[in-house]
Amino acid sequence: MRFWSISTTVRNPERIRNFLIVLKTMENEDWNKDTQKKFQVLLILNKVYGFGEAQFHKTLSDEQNNWLFSEDLSYEQGESILESKNYVGGGDMRGRQSFNPLEKMGLVYIDNENKIKITSFGNYFLEENYDLGEVFFRSFLKWQYPNPDSNKYKAKDGYNIKPFIATLHLISKVNEICRSKNIKEKGVSKIEFALFFVSLSNYEKIQETAEKIIEFRENYEKINDNKKEEYLKNYFNNNFCNFESLENALEYTDNIIRYFRLTRYIYIRGKGWYVDLEPRRKIEIDSIIENDNASAIIFESKENYISYIGDVTKPVLPWENKEKLNHVIQFLINEIKAKSKELIKLGINLPKQPDINLESNDLDYLKFKTEELRIYRRTIFDKENHFNAQTIQNTETYIKTLQNIFKINKKRPVELERTITLGLNALNDAIEIKPNYPVGDDNEPTFTAPANKPDIECFYESFNSICEVTLLTDRTQWYNEGQPVMRHIRDFEKKYTDKDTYCIFIAPKLHRDTINTFWISVKYEYEGVKQKIIPITINQFATILEYLIIFKKNNKFLTHQKIRNLFNMIINETIVVSNSEEWVLKIPSLIKKWGELLVS
Repeated sequence: MRFWSISTTVRNPERIRNFLIVLKTMENEDWNKDTQKKFQVLLILNKVYGFGEAQFHKTLSDEQNNWLFSEDLSYEQGESILESKNYVGGGDMRGRQSFNPLEKMGLVYIDNENKIKITSFGNYFLEENYDLGEVFFRSFLKWQYPNPDSNKYKAKDGYNIKPFIATLHLISKVNEICRSKNIKEKGVSKIEFALFFVSLSNYEKIQETAEKIIEFRENYEKINDNKKEEYLKNYFNNNFCNFESLENALEYTDNIIRYFRLTRYIYIRGKGWYVDLEPRRKIEIDSIIENDNASAIIFESKENYISYIGDVTKPVLPWENKEKLNHVIQFLINEIKAKSKELIKLGINLPKQPDINLESNDLDYLKFKTEELRIYRRTIFDKENHFNAQTIQNTETYIKTLQNIFKINKKRPVELERTITLGLNALNDAIEIKPNYPVGDDNEPTFTAPANKPDIECFYESFNSICEVTLLTDRTQWYNEGQPVMRHIRDFEKKYTDKDTYCIFIAPKLHRDTINTFWISVKYEYEGVKQKIIPITINQFATILEYLIIFKKNNKFLTHQKIRNLFNMIINETIVVSNSEEWVLKIPSLIKKWGELLVS
């Protein structure tokens, strides 16, 4: 038997979307060996395959690596790079392998005339304002074993399950048993998930598995901490000996929970150790459980299956009717009302809540208003974050997190974006600090900001700014962050024309090519106009927060104008120094000078 797990093909959503963007340029072309090879070459040309991966660069000549890092890589050069890899089956085989994950997710298909087609689901993923959580939710609703596109999980071996929907059922059953026994409902632990969820092969076993989880929990909690590891290994060997290892189960669990959380239907509690159903989606979750028992659908052919998973309108969501949408809306209104009352008592000014006509029979209107309320809820949660960020204690926590960012084991990029966002909130009297990372209903980030937007947008009374953060430190920092950052600034400036725009770029260290690119943009121009980019390291941002703490201990409040003074000091230094290397070397002393003036 095999554990079910998130396929490695979907573990990097940005990569999947980048592959899809490239394939979109080939839509309606014949799918044959020539176009399969062409697809792979185009992936290399667009630097979404191999670029920045040490193993890929290692086997290339110096000349080929220089091609890759140039901005005008030709098709012939890309083809030469592909051929030099000597992939088994050739470049066309590698193109088919790159195509496969797009097909398995229902994003593309090959039609009866052997033409490349993007599905309605794929086109939704390509939209500028796509919702990553919605993409995964729609995909997971249809994820099932067995299916005509995979022979790894067969009906004759006992598989009959939709893993995501079965997860909702199983957590619900565990909580139901806890209620009946007057035990605290808390979802399931990650250990319980690793043992009983990824091994669940059939929807008919949900009830008995829930009972086994409670029995395991009662026994496990009685054991001394120093003996729990041994008990766990023995339990696995005695009950799951026909599966893979316990280590694999735990690894799969971490990854599954990460992606299930993206849907916003899974909630993390107990300091990250427990997985529960998202209470703010109870109406929707109950509707799924009532209408889908988690059994696999039988398809007559692979074509029918691919058509189904690629149709963004399927399945019809069981709460998308007037009665249940009104219940969802009323739940949101009540939640917002309670939170607003709490925040107003703290003296926090809140924007006007959206108006809603609950008498409307227009389902599209009601769905739109539901999302509008969720966006408003995020806005008031962000207001609360800004308020809480003003304490010295919280600022000290942000500094410590930034200084130890490389000691964090998982979700490091997400944690960096979250902590920088909180640090920006702590700094001054911003009108709004708006991170673009997706969040769950608890307002905690579930992934990093999408590549087509700034990581964080900052709005002040006298200027605006964006903030871009990265953990990259080598030359890929220049390619992934150089032009994209400058493009984000220009797009942001065009959108908000009434104020000057700055950009704070934050990385563990600043690569010389990145700095040189920013230097040209700041000192000369980008698309004909100078830009205001402030490149600093993570530690330098932490230093700015340290000066903020000293300032606050003197019972002073840092205004955004004072932060702007620092930005201008760094920008104006480009007039004094002669090159980008001198510029970046002067930034620490400029921060120190600004900080000492601030606290003097």
